[in-house]
Amino acid sequence: MSSKQSDDRLDPRLLVMIAVILLGGLLGILNSTMAAVATETLATTFDTSLSTVGWASTGFLLAVTATIPFTTWAVDRFGGRRLWLVGLALFLAGSLAAGLAWNVGSLIAFRTLQGVGAGLLDPLVLILLARAAGPQRAGRVMGLMGVVLSLGPALGPIAGGALLDGLSWRWMFLFSVPVGALAYLLALRVVPADAPTDTERPRLDVLGLALLAPGFTALVLALSQTAEHAAFTAWQAFLPLIVGVVLLIGYAVHALGSRRTPPLIDVRLFASRGFTASVTIMGLGGLANFATLFALPLYYQQAHGHGVLAAGLLMAPAGLGGAIAMPLAGGLSDRIGARGLAVGGALLAGLSALAFTRIGADTAEIWPVLAALAIGLGMGCFSAPTMGSLYRSLPGSMVAQGSSVLYMLNQLGAALGVALVTLILQTSGDPIAGFHGVFWLVAAAIAAVLAATRVLPGRPQTPAVHPQPVPSGKASS
Repeated sequence: MSSKQSDDRLDPRLLVMIAVILLGGLLGILNSTMAAVATETLATTFDTSLSTVGWASTGFLLAVTATIPFTTWAVDRFGGRRLWLVGLALFLAGSLAAGLAWNVGSLIAFRTLQGVGAGLLDPLVLILLARAAGPQRAGRVMGLMGVVLSLGPALGPIAGGALLDGLSWRWMFLFSVPVGALAYLLALRVVPADAPTDTERPRLDVLGLALLAPGFTALVLALSQTAEHAAFTAWQAFLPLIVGVVLLIGYAVHALGSRRTPPLIDVRLFASRGFTASVTIMGLGGLANFATLFALPLYYQQAHGHGVLAAGLLMAPAGLGGAIAMPLAGGLSDRIGARGLAVGGALLAGLSALAFTRIGADTAEIWPVLAALAIGLGMGCFSAPTMGSLYRSLPGSMVAQGSSVLYMLNQLGAALGVALVTLILQTSGDPIAGFHGVFWLVAAAIAAVLAATRVLPGRPQTPAVHPQPVPSGKASS
């Protein structure tokens, strides 16, 4: 075997580390989507309104968004392994406390604590994997990451519905405790301590954090309130939207003029066409993916009369398609580049979205199931190669910043997708017309993805990031 083939191979120790990191990363995605199906149950249990209980999910989402910019700085200041363990510990504490909540206020508070833990874990999944794998294996590793990103949102409602059918709502949160404890113990053994460095530890850009974190959080809150009030013009949505835009403009001005302290995220990253195309594709992919996952269960419930669990099972092929395609496309992109795979994936996903616009209430269920599988396959074929190309082009010092931008824009795209789906469904004359409108939106988003793929690189170039060693024994603290 050639030296190059040996270097590109995913050795067993790296695979174990990847599995442990993905197990921790799966917790936040599963928990947030599981909790979404319990809103009505929680409102009845705590004798409160659906909008009040909804803040348990909104608080989680806002905490995640607000924590991500801090993670960008903290990973280099404290080390990836240490920060990963802190994030798991916070998530476990929030999960246990949420499972023991005694009223809706305590539930919202503890879900927010969970969100802080998830806000550390989510970008760290990308950062740790990218640094450990190196650019020559970035596609394959991001493809494995894509299994979690694809299956998590699809399996969450299924797992949540199954738990609610047989157990107390408290197990929606307590379920994460033993799984998270196992992930913590395994991380102690297999996640390597950060290599020592002679460089000065970075100073925190306090002003940048004060502008970026609340600015991005305000945008997500605006989209969440748009979904709740079914209007962008409602003051609950319009006010945070204006605040968010002003704060982000302020951050851009600050970051461009920053001299003494490096900015949390260097906006000059967007001068690279390849970087801008990659994060744009992932943002639009988040919009299309969550719009699909949000609309499909409603179609099965309203058009075919299925319950929550059955609708979740019928929706699962969308996640399954992504889970199948992402590892395959990611590995292939390491050899042939991202552009061709992304173009093919966008075309398949776009045609599948158009197929959904022809589905009606009397359509046999096999057709939407096959269309969902196809759209998942298509999205997987453009997502993993896009993420791989991003990490192949970033220098090692910019991996944390690139990961945070990628994750924040994907989150923003997801929130925008849910808000737009809600608006379309509530303003349509009937459920099927609304369903068709949603997939015209998805088709438009994927058409924009297809346009952006032209800027993605072809065959991979010389690596710019070098993998960190993965120890065979217990990592030092």
